Amino acid sequence: MPKVTVFNVSGAQVGELELSETVFGIQPNAHVLHTAVVNQQASERHGNHKTKGRSEVRGGGRKPWKQKGTGRARQGSIRSPQWVGGGTVFGPTPRSYGFKLPKKVRRLAIKSALSSKVIANEIIVLDQLTLSAPKTKEFAAILSNLKVGRKALVVTANYEDNVALSARNIPGVKFVAADGINVLDVLVHDNLIITKEAVEKVQEVLA
Repeated sequence: MPKVTVFNVSGAQVGELELSETVFGIQPNAHVLHTAVVNQQASERHGNHKTKGRSEVRGGGRKPWKQKGTGRARQGSIRSPQWVGGGTVFGPTPRSYGFKLPKKVRRLAIKSALSSKVIANEIIVLDQLTLSAPKTKEFAAILSNLKVGRKALVVTANYEDNVALSARNIPGVKFVAADGINVLDVLVHDNLIITKEAVEKVQEVLA
């Protein structure tokens, strides 16, 4: 089983924690990770692009000129696609880019992401993380004590209002509760700061 050092908010070592082999100790699956990231980014796309077809643009109620005898090409409407101001052929319409992944694939993806952090030594486990009031300066001091760069994902077992409010003003730092952890957030942040209680909660769900 992989072992990690447990720190307090002052940056001092206070013990060790054995992580679950099936959650934090697997060989990361690169293909599944890529698929999960594409899935998450696709789901976040708005897909509200829209162009007007020939039936939607204004005008073109009558035939521009008679069918025969003018020497010009026959036309049925000035709003045909070949006319300036005409409708667009096969233009984009509102759609959803999201697609579903099997449950086992989603679970393997988050396990792979967490395991990759352990392998890269980019996971920091805290004994606890609570703040008495929203204080960005105090939270920045905790990051400094842990020698963490500003691009970090902070995870606690439950949603902590004071921690969330303190972290949101620091560029590159994101806070989520354990039930909101996802593959993209884990991968894009340089460090994963997670409380001991959150680790147990994640392992209980994914094991």
